[in-house]
Amino acid sequence: MPNNHAQIQKDKRQQAIGLLGGSFDPVHHGHLRSAIDVADLLNLQRIYLLPNYRSPHKTGNQSSNQHRLNMLHLSVANCEQLEVDEQEIAVPGAAYTIDTLQRMRQQHPNRPLCFLMGMDSLLSFTTWHRWQDILSLCHLVVSSRPGWSLPLTGDVQRLLADHHTDDINELQRSLAGHIFIHEAHPLSISSSEIRQLRQQGKSCQFLLPQNVNDYLIKHQLYQAAQPTQK
Repeated sequence: MPNNHAQIQKDKRQQAIGLLGGSFDPVHHGHLRSAIDVADLLNLQRIYLLPNYRSPHKTGNQSSNQHRLNMLHLSVANCEQLEVDEQEIAVPGAAYTIDTLQRMRQQHPNRPLCFLMGMDSLLSFTTWHRWQDILSLCHLVVSSRPGWSLPLTGDVQRLLADHHTDDINELQRSLAGHIFIHEAHPLSISSSEIRQLRQQGKSCQFLLPQNVNDYLIKHQLYQAAQPTQK
């Protein structure tokens, strides 16, 4: 006899969504274009950008949680494929991926979750908090850049042997459990480069959305400290 429960669950399944975490300090075209590329490649309904919490006492020339959040909202204002999720930045202290995924699974019980990461994160994945449980909640979508190679031995190699797929459709057919690796062609832009340009008093135009660039200028973010007048 057919498994009616399995058929019902299959019928309820919704289009997959992506999750992309980071500091976004500041968000730039490299973040946004890469996210759009993945959304198009995997036919994701949406990608949620998850800015992480940062202690207000952290030293260095970085912007506040509120400024980073404001810039993210500006950057996706006219993009239906990208949306800001504030759950991590709203929780002080360390935000473990497993906790975020559990909350997202509760919010989207019938939707495949695709957690986006770089190859460097995959290579250190087995050091993450409760990493053994993560693939029960989501798929891993790994962006590989030229020069990276997959491990031939160790925990990550065994993980790939059990979970790797080249079939994009598998990410829609099941709620979790697969690792998909794709070759990325990211724009050569970094948040640290933008911060450095700002400290040097140079223009950041065309490296990030115009409304975000205007926000940087208006709020004088990442500028070098002005000498004290005597």
